[in-house]
Amino acid sequence: MKKKLFFILVFTAIFLINCGSAIDVNKEKEDLVEEKETVLDDKDDTPSQKVMTLGTYAGLPRLGNGRTDIPKLISQLNELNANTYNWLIWRGDKDWDDLILFLPEAKKHNISVWVTLVPPSESKPRAKWNSEPYGMDYIRWSKEIAQLSVAYPNLIALSIDDFASNRNTYTPEYLKKMINEIDKFNSDLSFIPCIYYQYFTPEFVESYVSLIDGILFPYMAKSEGANLKNPNLVKNEIAQIRSSIKEDLPIYIDVYLTGHSAHGETTPSYVETVIKEGGKYADGVLIYTHPLPNSEKGRIVKEEFGRLKMSSKQ
Repeated sequence: MKKKLFFILVFTAIFLINCGSAIDVNKEKEDLVEEKETVLDDKDDTPSQKVMTLGTYAGLPRLGNGRTDIPKLISQLNELNANTYNWLIWRGDKDWDDLILFLPEAKKHNISVWVTLVPPSESKPRAKWNSEPYGMDYIRWSKEIAQLSVAYPNLIALSIDDFASNRNTYTPEYLKKMINEIDKFNSDLSFIPCIYYQYFTPEFVESYVSLIDGILFPYMAKSEGANLKNPNLVKNEIAQIRSSIKEDLPIYIDVYLTGHSAHGETTPSYVETVIKEGGKYADGVLIYTHPLPNSEKGRIVKEEFGRLKMSSKQ
């Protein structure tokens, strides 16, 4: 009888110890869960830091054989404090091939890539060049670029130059086919066409704004008739576009570093002011065209991009 009582007491003690251990373990788990939830709550209270798009567009350095000098382009983008390059497929018949070679190198340097195609108004027979190899088959282009963006996630946007003035080609129905082709492969690939100030009419907004992911806005002081002399209308024109589209779409200002056939060349002070104003009121700044870092305007781009990069981290 004593022996039986002894074993009962022993088993009871062991049971209580194990229960206590289980309670401690469960308490630890609960504490960890609470701690994790607290951390997540803290993260939710912390505003996410958005890195401003700072890039150059077209005008890439080429080798003697016409192919892209990829190491030089990477080096120059780094020197200019750029985090984005807008790759124009137009004047080189191997631009598409070179883009495929450029993407992995850009990825190593945390450089995002846009791809710009030219519309019919800038294609043969009206112009000397096409976007090759798919010409004006923009549905095929959408498929190929979307597939490429799956392999290289730093390829983040497709753009079309002079989009709004080529609406006979890019009807809403045709654009929907392009977007459907993109979405088959990568719905995260953005479509950000080039649209000038004067095209933001109620009719255009109603037909197209719901189909796009952003706006590449070439600034030319169009609200006063178009020129490359007055840099002081950036704020008002961006505000007017935002008001007209009534959508929370990002607007990327396109700054003319090189001139325009109808409006002449830009000055260094003009470029500097438009970059500054774009940095305040747009969601990103792209420079048309890619400058040499040691040129006068290139030094301005480098300095202003460096300043904007630092301010976006604060």
